[in-house]
Amino acid sequence: MMLRSPTQRRREWLILILSAAVVFLADQAAKGLILRTLTVGEIITPLPFLEDFFRLTLSYNTGAAFGLLPQLGDIFLIIAVGMTVGVILYYRRIPPGYWAARIALGMVLGGTLGNALDRLRFGYVVDWVVLRLPGVITNVSNFADHAIVIGMAILFIVLWRYEERQKQTTDSPKNPS
Repeated sequence: MMLRSPTQRRREWLILILSAAVVFLADQAAKGLILRTLTVGEIITPLPFLEDFFRLTLSYNTGAAFGLLPQLGDIFLIIAVGMTVGVILYYRRIPPGYWAARIALGMVLGGTLGNALDRLRFGYVVDWVVLRLPGVITNVSNFADHAIVIGMAILFIVLWRYEERQKQTTDSPKNPS
């Protein structure tokens, strides 16, 4: 592992903190607005031309994504704590220059903390985004969920590309000297 200056390490941690804070604050602000604006089950369509695909509603989710395992809400809070610790421990191992991976982990951390705060405050997660593919799936989620999924997708792509680069370096023929 390459040694980094204290300034560079601070900058790297600042990326995590800022990206997590942006996601966390946006998630909590959106949830606060929805809680003040809608009643449970009420549906609004902010973009009528997307009505079949996108709506807003207020929903309380005690389970995981898609409302799975609603009886295990406390377990998901414990998982959130584990995820937070895992992100912090893994973050230190990211090589220099991998800013997308740092931002992606910040997105995962911010989303995880946003949903964990909901579970602590309310005993459930506030969901409000209805995304539909008619005849395929309907999902009610929130900004934190989306940040986690997008952050994990970015992280997957970055790590996949990193491994491809490592493989190319390992597989390249040695220069005869």
